[in-house]
Amino acid sequence: MMLRKTTYLKVAIAALLTTSTAMAQVKNLVSYANTLQGTNSKFELSYGNTYPATSVPLAMNTWTPQTGKNGDGWKYQYFENTIRGFQQSHQCSSWVNDYAVFSLMPVTGKLVVMDDDRTAKFSHKNEVAQPDYYKVKLDNNIVTEMTTTERGAHLRFSFPAGAPAYLVLDGYTKQSAVTISPDKKKITGWVNNCRWAPQDFRNYFELEFDKPFKTYGTWENKKGDIKPNNTTDEGDGKGAYIEFEPGTVVQVKVASSYISPEQASLNLNTELGKFAKFDNTRAASAKLWNKLFNRVLVEGGTEEEKATFYSCLYRANLFPHRFFELNKEGKPYYYSPYDGKLHDGYMFTDNGFWDTFRAQFPLNTIINPTVEGQYMQALLAAQEQCGWLPSWSFPAETGGMIGNHAISLLTDAWVKGIRTFDPEKALKAYYHEANNKGPWGGANGRGNAKEYNANGYVPYSEKTLGATAQSLEYAYDDFCGYQLAKAVGNKEMMAAFSKNMYNYKSLYDPGTRFMRAKDDQGKWVEPFDPLDWGGPYTEGNAWHWQWSVFHDVQGLINLMGGDKNFTAKIDSVFSQPSTIKVGGYGSAIHEMTEMELINMGQYAHGNQPIQHMIYLYNYAGQPWKSQEYARKVTEKLYNATENGYPGDEDQGQMSSWYVLSALGIYSVCPGTDQYVIGSPVFKKVTITLENGKKFIIQADNNSKQNVYIQSATLNGKPYTHNWLSHQAIMNGGTLRFTMGAKPAYKRGLAKADKPFSVSTAKP
Repeated sequence: MMLRKTTYLKVAIAALLTTSTAMAQVKNLVSYANTLQGTNSKFELSYGNTYPATSVPLAMNTWTPQTGKNGDGWKYQYFENTIRGFQQSHQCSSWVNDYAVFSLMPVTGKLVVMDDDRTAKFSHKNEVAQPDYYKVKLDNNIVTEMTTTERGAHLRFSFPAGAPAYLVLDGYTKQSAVTISPDKKKITGWVNNCRWAPQDFRNYFELEFDKPFKTYGTWENKKGDIKPNNTTDEGDGKGAYIEFEPGTVVQVKVASSYISPEQASLNLNTELGKFAKFDNTRAASAKLWNKLFNRVLVEGGTEEEKATFYSCLYRANLFPHRFFELNKEGKPYYYSPYDGKLHDGYMFTDNGFWDTFRAQFPLNTIINPTVEGQYMQALLAAQEQCGWLPSWSFPAETGGMIGNHAISLLTDAWVKGIRTFDPEKALKAYYHEANNKGPWGGANGRGNAKEYNANGYVPYSEKTLGATAQSLEYAYDDFCGYQLAKAVGNKEMMAAFSKNMYNYKSLYDPGTRFMRAKDDQGKWVEPFDPLDWGGPYTEGNAWHWQWSVFHDVQGLINLMGGDKNFTAKIDSVFSQPSTIKVGGYGSAIHEMTEMELINMGQYAHGNQPIQHMIYLYNYAGQPWKSQEYARKVTEKLYNATENGYPGDEDQGQMSSWYVLSALGIYSVCPGTDQYVIGSPVFKKVTITLENGKKFIIQADNNSKQNVYIQSATLNGKPYTHNWLSHQAIMNGGTLRFTMGAKPAYKRGLAKADKPFSVSTAKP
């Protein structure tokens, strides 16, 4: 897919190349990351479905410009030319909208409050969008700048001279409250816009200004009624406005809390109190991003490749959001979105595991193991508070998508040495999850668990859409349950899951050589067309779901008749035409359009089910094809522009796929300690680990043509494996590749060189 480059790259690269020598020595990498990446999206076609979130890593909230109407999931679309607000955001998907939102909009001239009326035109040439800093000069000459902390933000509004200067606070959707304190130059209040939370949910906020108010009042966003001089109001869509002297440059510090107004004030003082000026706060934010980016230091690629890499690394570290806060003693506690009570400890939200178990969390185990350990504690705390392991929290459990992938996260953390939780509690929670259906969506508990356990699959009918996809993912999750039980010596749980992890075999049809749906009598469901989307498949077709046996690729190879048949089938994914048959969906969905657009046959990289497939050649004697396709996908389907992704970015998953693949590895089977090897994009990557050690991936002779591994050494010793262990990374050292323009057909073919499959693993 040829994706349009924009002036962003030219401007960003020029700025980097002219950076002073002193700045270059400290590697100001934050300038590479473009938060506009993937924002040229709409309902019909996604280039990421992202928005330009100004944030610090894994913050409780982010801040973003708003081009869409209040409540619109597409909050910022690159092709729009007006802005109607600058808002606090938590949204992890355009398809589920946002929560806990309020916004600020500067207005000059006449006071206008409604979001349609107050819009102001802008041009992207007057916009700067980096992780630590957003700036836009509107066509009316108002300049807005934003930078953030974990739970707050620092904004600066520069108004033109000669006209009244207003700032409008919008309470967004649902109920809100505001109190204006002119003597303190403050506004406090709360909003409760949220779809999945206890009824007493509130997001409390406090805003502190550095300039006095000339006039003020409240308003409501249903009809636009304004109450001049009113200092407090509460109800549906209540907001506030304040006026400053013409030409004012005003700074506002803002923080929020899910706990109380007092905690919002504490968050503001703790996080922003030490920063007298906007530029001080921005410098602190840039320092956090530069520290993170320098821990994954890439060298030897083009400037465009570095921009793509750090833009993706930025998005890989936006989610999950912290949901905990720090009390006066600096200890973590939180308002639970599950039971509405206060608890000590850690909580995280805004993540859908069907997407992120594949790469985002495995990447976290390498670069953020401390946070990963906190997250595992939060998973079990959530289970205690609502009775179920989360599958998609936003901020409470929604049950979105399919599978029970919390066990993947827990097992992956445990086998990689992150042991901050009780594994027996995790196994007990998962056993309950795997044998019962919860009250919420498809991934809350396990639908048709009885039939799955008895038959080895979920029977397909009009009432069990996605049954084949569910069955395949259940088998992988049961492997993770088995793997964790094995690691801690729980033989009872091992026995409970050891049979079910092979259930994928019951859905393979040797006649068509596809994973297919069966009815409740064990018969193949007819008619069958592997190009049909939907029905027994979730967001895909038979070509896409054929490969979802992450834990036993060798078993799948055996089913398909050996290495030759297996690799030929992968080849045929790319040689097939990009034909779309809407199947059970009845009409085209955006994932179909995106597959057609990238023009790589039936390879639908824009969605999760097939993203690991190119790495499966490593299991079947053709590792050089994994190398070839890894480089082809990173080069062809990703860039740092507004058209930067080949589909929904999905809370860091697609970005994490790119980051890991650019390093030369990928997590085909989370729940094991192995990463499968591809082809590194850069000549050298230095990963500085939390334990202080460095792991270097060096690719000698690397170039756009030299994508094939000729030979490798690990810490100076010959290395032929097509996988790399997590422990090898954590130990520090150097993985060195020699790259070439032609495949090394005889390298990596021994049995020991194949990555993990449970059917060939030691019992």
